[in-house]
Amino acid sequence: MGKESVLAAGVIPRLRQVLNIAVKEISDVTARRLVWVGLTALAVDVLVFEILFGLGVQLASALTIGFAVASTVAYFLSLKMVAADGERLSGDDAWRELARFVAICLLGFGLRGGVVADAIRLLNWSPATAIFLGATAAAIVSYLGNIFFVFRNSRPGSVADRWQLAAIGVVAYMLALRLVFIGLVNLLPEEAYYWNFSQHIDIGYLDHPPMSAWIIWLGTALFGNTEFGVRIGAYLAWIVVCFFLYRLTVNLFDRSTAIVAIVLTAVLPVFFYTGFMMTPDVPLTAAWAGALYFLERALIANKREGWWGVGICAGLGMISKYTIALLGPAALIFLVLDPGARRWLRRPEPYIAAIIALILFSPVIYWNAIHGWASFAFQSTQRLADPTTFSTPALVASAALLLTPLGLIAAITALATGRRRLALAPKDDADARRRLLFMAVFTLTPLSVFVAFSLVHQVKLDWTGPVWLAILPAVSATILGATPGSSKFAVAMRRLWAPTLLGMLAIYAVFLHYLVPGLPLVGHLGNIRTLPVAWREFGHEAGLIQQAVEQETGQSVLLAGMDKYFVASEMAFYNRDAGDPVRSSVGGGPLGNDTLMYGYWFKPAQMQGRTIILFGVKKSDVDQQDAGRYFDHLTDIRTQHVRKDGVTVGQFFYRIGYQYRDCLSSQAVCSAK
Repeated sequence: MGKESVLAAGVIPRLRQVLNIAVKEISDVTARRLVWVGLTALAVDVLVFEILFGLGVQLASALTIGFAVASTVAYFLSLKMVAADGERLSGDDAWRELARFVAICLLGFGLRGGVVADAIRLLNWSPATAIFLGATAAAIVSYLGNIFFVFRNSRPGSVADRWQLAAIGVVAYMLALRLVFIGLVNLLPEEAYYWNFSQHIDIGYLDHPPMSAWIIWLGTALFGNTEFGVRIGAYLAWIVVCFFLYRLTVNLFDRSTAIVAIVLTAVLPVFFYTGFMMTPDVPLTAAWAGALYFLERALIANKREGWWGVGICAGLGMISKYTIALLGPAALIFLVLDPGARRWLRRPEPYIAAIIALILFSPVIYWNAIHGWASFAFQSTQRLADPTTFSTPALVASAALLLTPLGLIAAITALATGRRRLALAPKDDADARRRLLFMAVFTLTPLSVFVAFSLVHQVKLDWTGPVWLAILPAVSATILGATPGSSKFAVAMRRLWAPTLLGMLAIYAVFLHYLVPGLPLVGHLGNIRTLPVAWREFGHEAGLIQQAVEQETGQSVLLAGMDKYFVASEMAFYNRDAGDPVRSSVGGGPLGNDTLMYGYWFKPAQMQGRTIILFGVKKSDVDQQDAGRYFDHLTDIRTQHVRKDGVTVGQFFYRIGYQYRDCLSSQAVCSAK
């Protein structure tokens, strides 16, 4: 079936059905009355903000108080309007309605803050003008949320219809929330580090393959060296993940289940992270989702052309992050276990797919070959050589954080019940058995590798992220009640999903508001390294120090971030006042510190005789015991406070070293000072 016929047969009728439901809800008498409630709340919001801000109240406080007053007015007006249509809710139902109303308000609050901040930064509007745009965005979110999910007198006819309606709202909101904030939130140090990759564009790097750097290079070439330019690739990659997961779930179950899978992809923390922050996990997750889709087409649907997609996605995944290689053993295990797929072992297509992947991966192989296989060793033998530690509880905790505790329980339950159903399924129900086997194998195989590693080594938070893609269709099926004979436990789990997802949306909205416009009475943490709230201000202060030293010496100076790479990367991105911060921010390599790729980009021998300013967000970073032997003169440690919107949010430490000596050279003779 071609693309147009697929749309005509499935997507368009479904979309039309949901839109008809939406039109029916909006045309309801209560919905029309709530329009006036929304307009009144918008006017109150703007009026209170203008009064408070005009009196000199801080922006974050004025935004929060204005919205709180407007939301309170809207709630009591809504109760009055809705009560005119009939009997009101009471008891627990009334409290649940209030909880939904508060959650919807928080969604509007978060989006409003981002719109106001964008208008101030991008359009150069004053806060007094920007509030009109932000309040309008909040009013639209609150109105639609209230008529569809809070004060709803009519309901769609089925669970599937309600999830489809929710999917449209959730996906639209998350697309809007990400879009208004991706250019506002300061880069994480990891993002700034990968941006530095893109400023030293190559076909390979020490700690990761180059795909994230290439994507950032393209984004910044189009949109400049801005947060938006760095992150737009993550925004688009999330859409790619949604597309492949939707198609995979349709093939394994049906379109209604696929709609639920899209909602989970929009809201679960792991996919919020990979759709917002630009790291190697972003292209990895997109490639993993594509590989799963094409593997299902090849292994279950027996489509020969599916193998070409497998090869392309696997190759793109390998130049994103090496962990996608775990899909190879999973595919082999499925081929061995499934009689229907076993025939592919005797056919050329899987081997051609492997060759395609190898060709796409070949630039990384070449880079490793000319650099002593450094990246392969970094991600394999060096990790295995790390000190022995038992970190399985940390692995479980990270999975709970990535999926939410409910999501992790649902995934474990889906795996357990799927295994039981696989054992009990009739032999003639071959298709069901194969689908269950596919989801189990492609989840448990890579997961077992991480579990085994965690028994003796430390694991990282993001490692298992894409692993859960394979089981997400089964989790979605349990939410819709697609599993026959559901237990009381399964029913209870299903009921928890709606408040969990709505709660996560509210958390994202408030957290992003906290990072950018801020919240009243809630200060940012004292260490600027902890949250991406003041790296821009840090870069400005570092630039002022650099300019002062350059005026003193009459020469350009170098900046050395004395941690592994955080400070050096952020200085390179945010020290906008410097002539060429990418070339002057050299990391701690001149003093013998391990700074990953900075050691490849900047050689100590080239810095002989230069003045270098040592920076650190912890005093111990710049208090290196033998630092004095690298310079003719090294000043004492100085402290610089970082202020954001007139408030001190942290501090950093620095000292100035004059006349650098390359004591790392075998010919150098340096005495300690």
